[in-house]
Amino acid sequence: MTELSHLDDEGRARMVDVGAKAVTDRSATATGRLTTTTEVIELVKADGMPKADVLATARIAGIMGAKKTSDLIPLCHPLPLSSVEVGFGFEANAITITVTAKTTGRTGVEMEALTGVAIAGLTLHDMVKAVDPAAVLGEIRLEQKTGGKSGVWSREPVRPGTAAVIVASTAGAAGTRDDTTGPVIQAWLRARGYETELTVVADADIATALAGALASVPAVIITTGGTGMSPTDRTPEATRALLDRELPGVAEAIRAKGLPNTPKAALSRGLAGTANGTVVVNLPGSTGGVKDGLAVLDGLLEHLVQQVAGGGSHD
Repeated sequence: MTELSHLDDEGRARMVDVGAKAVTDRSATATGRLTTTTEVIELVKADGMPKADVLATARIAGIMGAKKTSDLIPLCHPLPLSSVEVGFGFEANAITITVTAKTTGRTGVEMEALTGVAIAGLTLHDMVKAVDPAAVLGEIRLEQKTGGKSGVWSREPVRPGTAAVIVASTAGAAGTRDDTTGPVIQAWLRARGYETELTVVADADIATALAGALASVPAVIITTGGTGMSPTDRTPEATRALLDRELPGVAEAIRAKGLPNTPKAALSRGLAGTANGTVVVNLPGSTGGVKDGLAVLDGLLEHLVQQVAGGGSHD
């Protein structure tokens, strides 16, 4: 029978000895939601609450909560967190919360991610209670974790025939520039039978957007933008932190496809790989770079998705 690790042979609570465990890169993503009114949703979007900076305050609280997990949960080990990403989304009557925590160590960061969601959500509740005292924080749950002996765990299996497109563009997210790349990728995927969602985020939010997309376990994620050498270009870094296996040949083929058209193609740092069964590919932010990247994927993606899912030829 499976045993509870935090109980000894006599049923007493204990802190698990992790001294003999391997030191590995570990990550965990948790989510939650604050159910509230449409009035609150619109106020938060417009930064119009009586207590201003609602999301900024909740984001900082979530990070602090994750860092303080061992002080709040009695049997948790203190962990040196390498990063905590806190993101928010909006539904008709809810604010969703996504927290991804990472460390390199001997034990996992599930509790840190879950605590981050809880504290960020409680802070949101505090910020909106003047308008909606009946707001409800709930559905806090672990979505996935990586690292350690157990490898990768996900709440849901990869959803066949689904894809996410993420555009990393600060100007596009602010509405000061029209996005011309995301719709092209979305149309390309839909033409191949993928139910596809498109998101445009600021460059600074790409890590949170990727973690959120992975939590919904699509078969494919394609990003565009943020692959160059600008100080704000962080897409490859955010992607590498989530991959469990890289596909360097795919990334090199995309760069090689663009070189005959422009030598700037060599400057792209885009990656490709898999993350918990999801195929992830970075494309450049230019229309030409997207066209070249999709031309490469046209002959590879279906075969690759089948292989990752455990089918197809492995030649």
